[in-house]
Amino acid sequence: MAWLNATPKPPPGSKRAAAKDQPPPVSRIDQMKRNKIVPQMPPNPAPHIITRLVEIGLTEAAGMGAGPISWQSIDAWCNRTAIDLSPWEARLLRSLSVSYVAEGRKAESENCPAPWRHEVTDREKEVEVQRLQMLLG
Repeated sequence: MAWLNATPKPPPGSKRAAAKDQPPPVSRIDQMKRNKIVPQMPPNPAPHIITRLVEIGLTEAAGMGAGPISWQSIDAWCNRTAIDLSPWEARLLRSLSVSYVAEGRKAESENCPAPWRHEVTDREKEVEVQRLQMLLG
């Protein structure tokens, strides 16, 4: 999810990074929606864990950006919802949040591949060919 929600940026020091006439940056998921591409997601063997993580929050405000959810947030969610997580579940939720933040930062690179593999769809190929034709003429 972090890779999809990341907004790729040109490499620092490149001409594109310095250019002022660039269109506003768009996240990968928004770009896929514009191109009518349905993202291929990996299997989710524990949807209830991901649902709980999204409910608690994938990240928290921390300093000058996003940080992983805190133990206090996990505890507050448990108290508010009256759901008593087992210790391994709480550790897993915290670990998933840490991984989400790390992947989100890594995914800001334009060349960062998706952290999962999937077959390239015909629509994805079509969009790339169109981009190449526009670029090369």
